Amino acid sequence: MEELLVETISLTKKFGEQTAVNQVCLHLKKGRIYGLIGRNGSGKTTIMKMILGLTEKTEGEITIFSQLIDGYRKDIYSRVGSLIESPGFYPNLTGTENLEYFARLRGKIQHDSIKRSLEIVGLPYQDKKQFSKYSVGMKQRLGIANAIVHHPDLLILDEPTNGLDPIGIAEIRELIKRLRNQHNTTILISSHQLSEIEQLVDDIGIIHNGVLLEECAYTTLVKRESTAIYIRVSDTDSAIQFLQKHFGMKNWVLEGNHAIRIMEELSDTAIINRNLIEAGIEVYEIYEKRSRLEDYFKRITGGDGVD
Repeated sequence: MEELLVETISLTKKFGEQTAVNQVCLHLKKGRIYGLIGRNGSGKTTIMKMILGLTEKTEGEITIFSQLIDGYRKDIYSRVGSLIESPGFYPNLTGTENLEYFARLRGKIQHDSIKRSLEIVGLPYQDKKQFSKYSVGMKQRLGIANAIVHHPDLLILDEPTNGLDPIGIAEIRELIKRLRNQHNTTILISSHQLSEIEQLVDDIGIIHNGVLLEECAYTTLVKRESTAIYIRVSDTDSAIQFLQKHFGMKNWVLEGNHAIRIMEELSDTAIINRNLIEAGIEVYEIYEKRSRLEDYFKRITGGDGVD
């Protein structure tokens, strides 16, 4: 059984009469990237702040490294790094100077840790450029460097690609993968950018209106979501009869006058195409389409996607 680094049991947060997080049971396994996805305002950041002790929980329990945070906060948080919202760096200091300042606040760290963390995120050591001159991507990288300067076992990142251009998003994505693969860092990341999460995570949790609707391995979700085969033909009636008889097709719908959508796995599309043509049925188009994470998110939340 895989080791759990973080577990929440019936975690709840109320602000007055409003319930922002409702009975959330989250499980983060060692050495994996867990993506917590949901609309803006769904409770992602509140969950992370409760895990980090920045916001008091109303009900429930939080366990990190098999310890309840209520009694072992110093021991726990010395092994945790985080980037929540915008990093509060000093604009007139360089990246190295900012990290040196925050390292002194944090306490004892290894003497080469600042240089090492900057190398990991791809920023120069002892560069003369002030933080105020950094691009958005560089600022995010420095924020991650600050979060990993003490070699944490657990890294918590809240929307780390927010506001970045496509190149910056790809760079942060590869950085996060390197932290897992090369440094064995366990990562909890929140996002509402579903296309990016798909390329990054090992496990996924979908939160909506403060409720965790789904939690599973991403590969499990992909396998469960069926691949649809789309076929445009000259004669749909003949094509349906042929596919039912020769390929055992059972789950299908008509889409327009000439298109069939098959919601089950059949043979290779090339074989289907050849057999239909040999049966005298003209095939205008045939292709497979797998459901995206965004499609699944829309379906279980009953909405139009994320904000």
